Amino acid sequence: MITPVYSSQSNLLKRAIEPKWLQRTSTNFNGQETANSSSIFYINDAHGKSINIERAITASNAFDKFVPSGTDVLKLSSGDIQLGEPVLANRVMVEAQNIMGIMASAMGNHEYDTPNHIQELIPHMGYKMLACNVNIDPHNPLYKKIEKSYIQEVNGNKYGIIGATPVDLFSRIKYGKIFEELKIDNIDKTIKDIQTEADKLKKQGVNKIILLSHVGFDYDQKIAKETDGIDIILGGHSHNLLIGAQPGINLFNSKSGEPVVITQAGRDGRYFGVLNVDWDKNGVMTRIQNNVTSTRGFKRSPIVRDIFENILGKPKTVGYINSAPPPPINDSVDPSGHANFLCDCMLDELGTDIALFGSATIRGYFEAGKLDTRWLEDISPFKNKLVVADYTEKEIVDMLKVSAKSFVSTNNKPGIVHVAGLKYMIGRDGKLRAAIFVDKNGNETNININNPRTDKVYKTALTDYYCQGHDGFTMLKKYDTAKKYDFDICECIKHYFKKHSQPVNIVDDGRIQVVN
Repeated sequence: MITPVYSSQSNLLKRAIEPKWLQRTSTNFNGQETANSSSIFYINDAHGKSINIERAITASNAFDKFVPSGTDVLKLSSGDIQLGEPVLANRVMVEAQNIMGIMASAMGNHEYDTPNHIQELIPHMGYKMLACNVNIDPHNPLYKKIEKSYIQEVNGNKYGIIGATPVDLFSRIKYGKIFEELKIDNIDKTIKDIQTEADKLKKQGVNKIILLSHVGFDYDQKIAKETDGIDIILGGHSHNLLIGAQPGINLFNSKSGEPVVITQAGRDGRYFGVLNVDWDKNGVMTRIQNNVTSTRGFKRSPIVRDIFENILGKPKTVGYINSAPPPPINDSVDPSGHANFLCDCMLDELGTDIALFGSATIRGYFEAGKLDTRWLEDISPFKNKLVVADYTEKEIVDMLKVSAKSFVSTNNKPGIVHVAGLKYMIGRDGKLRAAIFVDKNGNETNININNPRTDKVYKTALTDYYCQGHDGFTMLKKYDTAKKYDFDICECIKHYFKKHSQPVNIVDDGRIQVVN
């Protein structure tokens, strides 16, 4: 039987890995002799947020000072540390993991965002990239550059490390055709792949096995219960914030009855985790402590900032924000003044009737004061180009209905769509309640959501990602006929500030209403 040690979230690393707790006794609660202890610093789904990752590096350095001698230290990543197409931004995230001393990372879906450059980034990685459930054609540049598993030795103790890439990869990346030489196994085959690697590691005398998983929390629970030999699943992809170790939620028994703990530290580099574990001589966990801590309690290192800016270039002032509300609590489904401003800029720059911007592609927020290019790129770092396409009233309503379902879907996917030129009301039951078109003069026209018109067409601004029909928005798939622009939302905002020199007030004007 394992004894979970619970702790509440803290902004202070010293409380997260309390030294007194780390002064472990030689036996656990079951009277079993403790063979060794380990402390794992873990990250996931940083999504290219270089400012937050600067803070995570400060936390990582503090972690190094607090872990007592004799404890095995591991630093691991569950993927999606990179994001989008900018090669320099992804180069920064590779460098960040090198600085932290990350030993290995799962291949998240965003590690595939740069199909023409990922093979160039891998040689710079001082850590291994892992995925046991991807089959790569020998002609693909990634062939033999992604491993299925490996053995990490620390203080003479062997840890088996396995990786798993998203089973829904091709619905999550924009350039799916470029990866035709990659075959991703479905979840049932992925579980068999993981078991194969675990068995292989056990035959090599490894009895402590960690899975770096980027398949999502629901599937991680399935993996924990349907495999044998996996002790720890460091998860990602679904952006869960898993604090502590709760039986039946993120603490399970494997097929052989041994404990398996699942972790995950949210998204966008806002948190990091520390998992402390005691092991018996057979490699079975006997005591654990899982702590998830906010990175905002840590300062950005001037040294690291300088390293990053040498890669990215020095930031330039874009404009000024007079006032801004706090960031939304749940980015996926909360209305947001920050997102409203993005949509308003699109509407102003492209001169359309409507503008749409998905919450899934917003990764930051505005703050009062000077807005510079580095902070702006952090708000939406995907570099998805803007396009304009014509959509019927029915297609707009169908899009809003998919958006509304985010309230009742797993992990609030795909997230609500933020708008300009529209107002709409959605219920927490996942249903669209009302929609209104707002023209450039502020005149409002009700839309019959039960019988929307197919002869009424709106000129609409959106990103190329959504115009390709991703994330379940198949009704928006009109990329081939859309008017394409060679700039993204960040460039759009820069253009806006060039035309409007006055400081901006970021406000939520109630254009999206959420009701019970």
